[in-house]
Amino acid sequence: MTTQNTKKLTLTSLVLMIFTSVYGFANMPRAFYLMGYGAIPWYILGALAFFLPYAFMMAEYGAAFKQEKGGIYSWMSASIGPKYAFIGTFMWYASYLIWQVNVASSIWIPLSNALFGEDRTGFLAIGGLNSTQVIGLLGVLWIIIVTYISSKGISWIKQVASVGGTAIMFLNALLILGGFIVLALNGGQFAEPIQTATRAFYQSPNPNYQTLPSIFSFLTYAIFAYGGIEAVGGLVDQTHKAEETFPKGVAIAAIVISIGYSIGIFCNGIFINWDTVLSNEGVNTANVTYIIMQNLGYELATAFGAGTSLALNIGNIVARLTGLAMFLALTGAFFTLIYSPLKQLIEGTPEKLWPGKLGALKNDMPLNAMYVQGVIVCVLILFVSFGGESASAFFNTLINMTNVAMTIPYMFLAIAFPFFKKKSHIHKPFEIYKSYGIALTATIIVTCVIGFANIFSIIEPALIKNKLMDTIFAAAGPILFSIIAYALYTQYERKYNSR
Repeated sequence: MTTQNTKKLTLTSLVLMIFTSVYGFANMPRAFYLMGYGAIPWYILGALAFFLPYAFMMAEYGAAFKQEKGGIYSWMSASIGPKYAFIGTFMWYASYLIWQVNVASSIWIPLSNALFGEDRTGFLAIGGLNSTQVIGLLGVLWIIIVTYISSKGISWIKQVASVGGTAIMFLNALLILGGFIVLALNGGQFAEPIQTATRAFYQSPNPNYQTLPSIFSFLTYAIFAYGGIEAVGGLVDQTHKAEETFPKGVAIAAIVISIGYSIGIFCNGIFINWDTVLSNEGVNTANVTYIIMQNLGYELATAFGAGTSLALNIGNIVARLTGLAMFLALTGAFFTLIYSPLKQLIEGTPEKLWPGKLGALKNDMPLNAMYVQGVIVCVLILFVSFGGESASAFFNTLINMTNVAMTIPYMFLAIAFPFFKKKSHIHKPFEIYKSYGIALTATIIVTCVIGFANIFSIIEPALIKNKLMDTIFAAAGPILFSIIAYALYTQYERKYNSR
C-alpha cells in the first residue's frame, strides 16, 4: 500500500503541476509592456470573474469524479451526455495539439537565452539547412524524447513537472523580492512613477492601448492567461487521497496564481521605466521578459553600489537564469500537456470510437495514441519548417483557429456545472457552491466572461488590425473542430448503438 501511495501525486506535486500548467511567468512582463500598471485591474477582474469561480468548479468536479480516468470528458458526460462531452473535449484537445507544434519550435528561444544571454536561434544553420529548418528538426527530436519519457508513466511526468514548477517559483521570488529590495535601496522611488491611481492603474503608457477596443482586447489577454487548470483533471485518479488533495491543490494554486500575477505586474514598475526601456524599437512580446529581467539584475546591482560594467554583467546573468527557468517551466508544462489532454480524450471515451487499437491502454497509459499523436505533431512541425512561406502562413492560420477553440471548452465545462449540481446521485465530497442558486450564478458569470472574451477575440483582428481573414479563421476553428467531433461520435453511434 505504501509503495502505491508513493507513486501517486502528493499535494505539493499537484500544486506544482497546476502551477506549471497555468501560471505563465512571461504573462507579467508582457502585461506590463502592453498596459503598465493598468494591467492589474484587468488581471484582478479576470481572477474574480473567471479564474477563481472556474477553478472551484474544477475542484468540485475533480473530487466527485476522483475514480474516473477520463478527466473533463467524464465530468461532462456524467453531467449532460457523452456527445456534448466529446465535442467539448475534442475541441480542447485539438488546440493542445497545435500548442505542441508551436512550443516544440519556440522552446529553444529561452534555452538560447540561458546559454548565450540572447536569442541566437535565428542564426542556426547546419549544412544547407536554414535556421527555421534546423529548429524544426530540433522540435521533432524534442517530441520524440518527450513522448518516450512520458510513455514510461506518471512518475516521470511528475518529476519533470515539479522541476518546472520550482523554476517558475524561483523566477517569481526573484522578481518580487528583487523588486522590493530595489525599492527599499532606492528610498521608495519607483522607476515607473505612480502620479495618480487613476492614471497609473487605468491608463496604459503604451500608445497602442489607448482606445476602448484595444483595452477590451487586453481583457481577453488577461482572461486567457488563467487558462489550463482543467488540463490536470485527468490526474485526479493519480492523486493520493484525491477527494481531499485535489480540491485543496486546485484552491491553493488558484489563489497563489491570482495574487502572484498582480503583485508581479506591480513589481515591474519598481525597476522599469516604460518610456525609457520598453518604448524602444525592437522590444516585443517575445523578448520583453528577458529585457525586463536583465534590467532587474542591473538595477539590483546598481542599488547595491556596483559599477556599470559589473551591473551589466549581473543583468546578463539574471537574463540567463530567466532563460533557464523559462526553459524548465516550458519543459514541465510540455510533459504535463503531452499526456493529460490525450489521456482525458482517450480514457474517457468508448474504446470502439477509435480506429484499430488507438484507444487501447497499456500500463494504464494510452501508449498507441501517444505514439500517433507524436507522429502527427512531428509531421506538422516538418511541414511548417520545410514548407516555405505558404506553410508558415498555414500554421499561423492554425494558431488563429485554435486560440478561440482552446477556451470555448471552458464554457462547455461551466455550462455543465449546474447539471452536475442537480444530479443528486453523484456523490460530492467537496462543495464550495453550497446551493444550486450560487452554482448557477457562478456559471452565468463565468460563461458570460468567457463568451465576451471569445467574441472580442474573434472580431478584434478585423475591428482593430483590419485583418478580416484572421477573424474568419478564428471563428472557423471552433466550428471546424466541433463538426469533426460531431461526425466522429455520430458515426460511432450509428455503428454500435443501432445494434
